[in-house]
Amino acid sequence: MVFASLEFLTLFLPIFFAFYFVTPQRFRNHTMLLGSWLFYAWWTPKFLILIIALTVVTWLAAIWIDRSSSEKFKTRMMAAGILINLASLAWYKYANVVVQSLNDLFGSSEHPLIVWQAVYLPIALSFTVLHATSYLVDVRRGVVQAQYRFIFFSAYIAMFPHLIAGPIVRYKVIEKELRERLFSAEEFATGVRRFMIGFAMKVLIADPLSPLVALVFKQSSPSLIDAWLGCGAYTIQLYFDFAGYSLMAIGLGLMLGFKFEPNFNNPYLAVSIQDFWRRWHMTLSSWLRDYLYISFLGGNRSSQTRTYLNLMLTMAIGGLWHGGESWNFLIWGIIHGSALCIARAYNARGYAMPDLLSRLLTLVVVMLAWTVFRASDFSAALTMWGGQFGLHGVAMGDAVSLALRPTMYASFIIGIVCILYPSMSKTGWGIFGSNIWRAIWPVLAFSYALIVLTGQQSPPFLYFQF
Repeated sequence: MVFASLEFLTLFLPIFFAFYFVTPQRFRNHTMLLGSWLFYAWWTPKFLILIIALTVVTWLAAIWIDRSSSEKFKTRMMAAGILINLASLAWYKYANVVVQSLNDLFGSSEHPLIVWQAVYLPIALSFTVLHATSYLVDVRRGVVQAQYRFIFFSAYIAMFPHLIAGPIVRYKVIEKELRERLFSAEEFATGVRRFMIGFAMKVLIADPLSPLVALVFKQSSPSLIDAWLGCGAYTIQLYFDFAGYSLMAIGLGLMLGFKFEPNFNNPYLAVSIQDFWRRWHMTLSSWLRDYLYISFLGGNRSSQTRTYLNLMLTMAIGGLWHGGESWNFLIWGIIHGSALCIARAYNARGYAMPDLLSRLLTLVVVMLAWTVFRASDFSAALTMWGGQFGLHGVAMGDAVSLALRPTMYASFIIGIVCILYPSMSKTGWGIFGSNIWRAIWPVLAFSYALIVLTGQQSPPFLYFQF
């Protein structure tokens, strides 16, 4: 069950809200927890046990940290809780790819080194581990107090708006609302508006581009036009898919009385690679910065060499967090780490680049990195890069030409306009900048997207695989 599905919109959500709003205020966390566990179990009931087990481990570790007077014991309990969470994530993420790599190196298809039954990654595990880790660190630091009520803490971990694919919500952001939150008609209406916009982003822009992306990335020798068209389509698809999901999650949070932090801020208008990471998946970027780059690795408090190493390690680990099916995500992280190091060295020498050129160069680097992010393996990424650099010809291939549909052109154009809108809106858009239009266009877009959805099955959100 996904947000952009009829079963969620017509079955789960109305029934959940009916129970939620008739529940007395002091029991609403109970209702939210049960609803969230049901939402998760709708996908994979057996993995709900894993999520609950990690929740219990994290909850108990935080209580033991809070009750202890020994600083050494506090640190050990924090480390133990984090290691248990990370070990489960590492197993489900990388057991398959490590075994496959060992078999490729030391075995053969007829005689593998390790006979292996594939391990399937539970949805929501990656985000559950990040939430648990940040909570334990914050309890150890004294930033937040340990939550002794299991229902309250479980509701934070399992809250269905952010459970599957974020945004990453730190406990301190919603600690007050977990204790008490009052219904606000204005916030509920704002939440509905954001949900409708996110839904339209997913169904009307991201989904129509999915077949084109899949076709191009399967090409054995994509031409220059094919490769950049496919990469451009994926660049738009990924943004509107993930940003749309995040906006839907933030909207649902507001409907429930929670204020989640924003997750995107026009990332493709970034003026530098550093600026891109301040705008893209902002809750993950800040998590990596605060809990990994600064707290664990030391940030830029040491030598320049160590600072560059810390940047590379942070982005490589961020890539590993995304990955599981191949080593492509590690390579993607290394590309971004290298770009951040180069940009830092460039700026440290006092060099400056024209604003427009800097934006274009940043976007090109991001798109080239998206190529390896999307490719099925590194060999497929090399094939696509070869196409992007013109090694397989220039002209559009027949397969891509025949596959193009009016909906794809429309999604491309609308996506580009929406991406560029913040930079053009200062010039004025007439009626399209009016308050009346701002009020009615989300309803119109949502209504049309709902009509489109009734005639097709929406592809799963891209970030569900992480």
